[in-house]
Amino acid sequence: MWPVMDQKLARYRELEEQLSDPAVAGDHARFSTVAKEHGALARLVKPYLEYLHLEDSIKGAEAMLADGDPDMAALAEEELAALRPKRDSLHDRIEDQLLVDPSEDFDRLIVEIRAGEGGDEAALFAGDLYEMYTRYARLKGWSVEPISHSPGDAGGFKEVTFGVAGDGVYRHLRYESGGHRVQRVPATETQGRIHTSLATVAVLPEPDDVQVTINPGDIEWETMRAGGAGGQHVNKTESAVRIWYRKGTPDEIEVKCQDERSQHKNRERAMRVLRTRIFERQQEKLAQGRADLRKSQVGSGERGAKVRTYHFKENRVTDHRIGLTVYKLDAVLAGELDLVIGPMLAHVRKERLAAVGAK
Repeated sequence: MWPVMDQKLARYRELEEQLSDPAVAGDHARFSTVAKEHGALARLVKPYLEYLHLEDSIKGAEAMLADGDPDMAALAEEELAALRPKRDSLHDRIEDQLLVDPSEDFDRLIVEIRAGEGGDEAALFAGDLYEMYTRYARLKGWSVEPISHSPGDAGGFKEVTFGVAGDGVYRHLRYESGGHRVQRVPATETQGRIHTSLATVAVLPEPDDVQVTINPGDIEWETMRAGGAGGQHVNKTESAVRIWYRKGTPDEIEVKCQDERSQHKNRERAMRVLRTRIFERQQEKLAQGRADLRKSQVGSGERGAKVRTYHFKENRVTDHRIGLTVYKLDAVLAGELDLVIGPMLAHVRKERLAAVGAK
């Protein structure tokens, strides 16, 4: 049914043979490469093998049904009623996997949320978005790792960066990138007027050490005392770190991490963020003709650069890209993001299926 899946299955079995080959097992670098490809294919091949097994079982039940034996026919009908929905669900899952762009196949990502226009209210909203994504991640069974943050003067965040890891996280969250607009009455508003503020979100796939190699000579490090809350520790220990990558060049990247009490952990997290941003730039160069990834994701930080609006008075969430409106803002902020992410993924899937059909 899917020739490409038969090819992947053949390659998967070839890799299994290589993993059991003593010559491959004795070569650490080669074994690591083969194991990585085998693991990536397993996520595609295992559902396909299950699908083939279900197809065989359905054919067997249909043959029983055609025999004409009333008792066997009743048993076959019961079996088919259970097998066909499973088969159809797997069919859609495999089809979705075939439509996934390799650039989306990441199980680790870094999310950056920044307050835009709106002052304290924008920082508070950035905090609301952070809570929304962490709740969604917990519902999905994903792990969340705080990386760095800059608190707002009245609460929330001027900027917050965190990592998310789990099966399919990038495929689910990549369309969250852009400007998120909030319309509500701030707590400090005495006239009851609705204010509009903005926070921006960037969702960046996190590469591994193999995908991004960083020349130590291109990095400058600085250690400092961490700012903000933290008691005596932040005043006495230089645990915060700042990295400059290729300082003074057009490609300069600056990363600062201070959330951890350990300088070593802050260095590790800063390098993860740096590697992610370098990878982002590499992907831009590979995709000539596309707009700059960060700019397309983050936008300008002004009110007009919006992908979604959260209107508190009407309990409404509107996704402006697909014309979706959901009157369940409270549920969305509580982590039920599939209410808006699901329709977006369905929209993208429909477009890709149409594109595949046009080829």
